Amino acid sequence: MKLYFKPGSCSLSPHIVLRELGLPFDLERVDTKAAKTATGQDFHSINPKGYVPALQLDESAVLTEGVAIVQYLADRRPEGRLAPEPGSLERSRLQEWLNYIATELHKGFGGPLFASASEETKRAVREAYGKKLDFVAQHLQAREFLLGERFTVADAYLFTVLTWSKGRGIELERWPALKRYFDRILARPAVRAAMQAEGVL
Repeated sequence: MKLYFKPGSCSLSPHIVLRELGLPFDLERVDTKAAKTATGQDFHSINPKGYVPALQLDESAVLTEGVAIVQYLADRRPEGRLAPEPGSLERSRLQEWLNYIATELHKGFGGPLFASASEETKRAVREAYGKKLDFVAQHLQAREFLLGERFTVADAYLFTVLTWSKGRGIELERWPALKRYFDRILARPAVRAAMQAEGVL
């Protein structure tokens, strides 16, 4: 397998999952603005959508969309227990969190759109985003991870999105439960290895 990534982007989530599961993989960096991989390949020939992550499974199969990729990886190695069993209520809870992170936290706080916004718009976005983080922090008040006591692919995704907070003017210290959660995940060896490999630690 090969993961096409951009340092510090949402592709960090499946990168963490690959390392947590101990699956063999190669990494290839992508310049999404130029649509070129590190080896000079046209990235649109790999993922016509033009963004990361993209996971090359073999010569003819590529999987895109982070939420799909992390669940696929978890199911490749179920003994790693990074996702509940398919068909269970807990699996639906996992999907509930993955969708919330994708639609309310990730896309709601996107980089390019936020960077070009006016200060007034940025303040409004931060305020709305803060309310969403209130909800997540409340949920984590009595839990170690999103689904309870076990790290899952949803935690890899939430952690990835939270790494962008400081750059957007949001300090996680405002939510002690969320800051403890972030620090707990940051201390995981697979997380640190992924961030070091991407040059973002």
